[in-house]
Amino acid sequence: MNEKIYMQTGVAMTCRSYAEYERMFALKPEHLSAGAILDVASGASSFVAEACRMGYDAHAADPLYAMDTDEIIEQGRKEIDVSTAKLAGIQDVFDWTFYGSLERHRSLREASMHTFAGHMRESGVERYVSAKLPELPFNEHSFALVLCSHFLFLYQDQFDEQFHLDAIRELIRVCRPGGQVRIYPLLSLQWVRYPQLERLMQQLSQDGIRAELIASELPFIPGSTELLCLTK
Repeated sequence: MNEKIYMQTGVAMTCRSYAEYERMFALKPEHLSAGAILDVASGASSFVAEACRMGYDAHAADPLYAMDTDEIIEQGRKEIDVSTAKLAGIQDVFDWTFYGSLERHRSLREASMHTFAGHMRESGVERYVSAKLPELPFNEHSFALVLCSHFLFLYQDQFDEQFHLDAIRELIRVCRPGGQVRIYPLLSLQWVRYPQLERLMQQLSQDGIRAELIASELPFIPGSTELLCLTK
């Protein structure tokens, strides 16, 4: 077995910042100001909290939100401890241009989680909805921008091709005409590109969706330079 991969059982909680979202999804002001935004499988990331404070209309969906905030924080602390230890053993394979160091990577995770928690306590179910793919409790055409970070494709060994297709079609369903769905990364935890990606893009094209790969702006994961952009 390749010792330079990230070993993970089950789906990990994500704790990422607004700045990371901007870069990994190559987001520009015109994308963020186009209308309501949905962050799916968002975990304890602070993107929604920070976006709302900038005046954007952002919402999050994750099954994690069935727990109370203190429980999420406790789970998040454990996840950050575990993930930092894993990264320490293979840190030479990553590009640290953005993060600078393993210590700063950890501190950003912790800061994102606490910003998220404060906003969740303030906003509750108005902004943070307990839900999981491939079914979301939102009306059709509800959002101008739909984001999904570090879930689809990343866990390709746990979720089959039909799940991915159903999940992405659900993201598209809640996206308004002319809006976009953006998914990152396109690789598994073993740094393997999703093998059915081309076929999936062809199926979506047959649905009338413009499917394209565009450059991501967050160097970190080995070989992860693109994201999937779907325009409805």
